[in-house]
Amino acid sequence: MNKEEVLEKYKLLQDRICNALEVCDGKGKFQEESWNRDGGGGGRTRILQEGNVIEKGGVNFSAVHGELPNAIKKAFNTNDEEFFATGVSIVIHPNNPHVPIIHMNVRYFETFDGNGNAGLKWFGGGIDLTPHYIIKEDAQFFHQALKNTCDQFNASFYPDFKKRADSYFFIKHRNETRGIGGIFYDRLQPENTGLSWDDILAFSIAVGDTFAPVYTELMNRNRNKSYTEQEQNWQYMRRSRYTEFNLVYDAGTKFGLETNGRIESILMSLPPTAKWIYNYEPTEGSAEQETLSLLKMGIDWV
Repeated sequence: MNKEEVLEKYKLLQDRICNALEVCDGKGKFQEESWNRDGGGGGRTRILQEGNVIEKGGVNFSAVHGELPNAIKKAFNTNDEEFFATGVSIVIHPNNPHVPIIHMNVRYFETFDGNGNAGLKWFGGGIDLTPHYIIKEDAQFFHQALKNTCDQFNASFYPDFKKRADSYFFIKHRNETRGIGGIFYDRLQPENTGLSWDDILAFSIAVGDTFAPVYTELMNRNRNKSYTEQEQNWQYMRRSRYTEFNLVYDAGTKFGLETNGRIESILMSLPPTAKWIYNYEPTEGSAEQETLSLLKMGIDWV
């Protein structure tokens, strides 16, 4: 396995996911913008807007390299001078509040010393779901699919990565999780997985290929449900929480900004419309209150 192989497989993964989402949406088409990074590398930003189901969605590929910023050196505890990073990052915001927001990221990172010798390297990624209204059957379906993918490689992956997702996707200042979690992993290497580099790459691609069948199923289950103005306002409020997490806590956003990434691509995860309503309290016994009661860590969905 080498970085060129990872790069090519991620590009093909982006293609497969975009094709599946276009077919399922039935109207929207991804618009691609290729870009170059000043420090080295670039990517393909693909955005779909105003579809039948997807109000705004991005499926981005990037492969960047260059000088490793001091802040990243400190965070990773390395004296290496250069880095290479590639990955596919996805956020989908649907127009119907009964269809959930979804996020996925698969990535590979490598550092080099001043003479081009490899230093650190690892894979990271995950998928998480943020329903505006939590539907328990959908949550169970989503988590079971992730467990099935993980179990093909290591039976310990799902419980470990699910726990990490619960902890990572937590909005501390709101004391609630961003959604129902999923899986989240970082720094996967042969030493901590018992897998070869080729197998870890295969796992990364398998996670990516779990995205389209799972999310298109959730789109089709809920796309034709009617909704009220009140329910859409709730959707906009839940989007505001999503925005808060991405701007305050998300490691990918911070990494992109620290490495002089392309701002439009970094912030494509933000929703087209969100609302901050002062001191909102849901009605007792409402679906909104039930959803809030389930935004907590440690729920076993499967």
